[in-house]
Amino acid sequence: MMTLGKELWSLVAIVAVFLHMAVSAMGGDGPAFRVREEAERIVITGPSLEAAIRKWGYVSGVEAQSFLDVRTGFRDPGFGLDIVDWLMENGPDDAYRDKLPGDLPYSYNNLVHGKRPKRSIEGPQVCTQAKRLEPVVITGRDFVAVRQGHAYTLAAPGKKAGSRWEQTLVFPAGKRYFLAADRVTSVNASEGLFLRIDMPGHIRHRAGDTFSEVYLSYRGLIPSREFLRDFPPDEKFLYVREEGKVPSRIIRGYHLRDPKTGKDGPWLAALTLDPSVVSEAWCHQRGYVCMIQEVGGRPVKPSETFGAAYLTGYFDSIDEMNRVYDEHAGHRGLRADASGWTLTREP
Repeated sequence: MMTLGKELWSLVAIVAVFLHMAVSAMGGDGPAFRVREEAERIVITGPSLEAAIRKWGYVSGVEAQSFLDVRTGFRDPGFGLDIVDWLMENGPDDAYRDKLPGDLPYSYNNLVHGKRPKRSIEGPQVCTQAKRLEPVVITGRDFVAVRQGHAYTLAAPGKKAGSRWEQTLVFPAGKRYFLAADRVTSVNASEGLFLRIDMPGHIRHRAGDTFSEVYLSYRGLIPSREFLRDFPPDEKFLYVREEGKVPSRIIRGYHLRDPKTGKDGPWLAALTLDPSVVSEAWCHQRGYVCMIQEVGGRPVKPSETFGAAYLTGYFDSIDEMNRVYDEHAGHRGLRADASGWTLTREP
């Protein structure tokens, strides 16, 4: 009986330890996150990270330099994460460029856009021109989610305006990453409509002082010295989807560096959980490292949807990125309500 009693007490002790760890991860008896609503932004503070979502100004995604890795103290060095632009197609707009409203004209044959012709179908650019979004916060027991969206108001000749972009962001307690999904419901037919986004986001730097290397899963490691001079998107490091040759993973990230000490920190990377949705992606230098990704690029009919799901955050190694990727691979969407959140196979 004494032996059994000791075994029972040991079991009770082990259970108590695990319960304490679970409660600690959720921030004690209270909510896992603190959410503070300000006039310009929503600020989310959790045990492993902090982030802000802007309501007006430069909107969509996670606000520039607000994404904090609590463990290391590093922040994103760019203009924001999962930042949204236009709905576009491949091919030039030369024949009707003078008839395009607002910011829809798209120039090419330059350092900014390279030689590959593209055309804007609907706009304006969400991040700089939508001006104001109305994000909705969803608070769960061990997560916070934010949902926001915008209907495009400009269209190219022969096209209608009104396609809707929607974005869901989920911050799970205890994780150094957030999940995101961008979904578009098109009002137009297209043979290859795509959504252009910053993924994970651009890198501001001075001669590579904020990062030591870039990692592109379809290309490998690239030292920061490759980004000391400006070059166009199609000069190097360009990814273009080839049917039948889609890589098993699409991971794009960079190894952060403390500009004051030169010491390396964590990786900040974005994992696109279904690699087949990426039609094109580049990583080029234009005063900063520009990391653009285009999602879709396949035929779509009016009222149909397309999109992608991502996991963006801090990692200690590429091996960790690969492991987390494989745990969540194959998803294109994200749902969240007060009862919980889940990744989905369709947008």
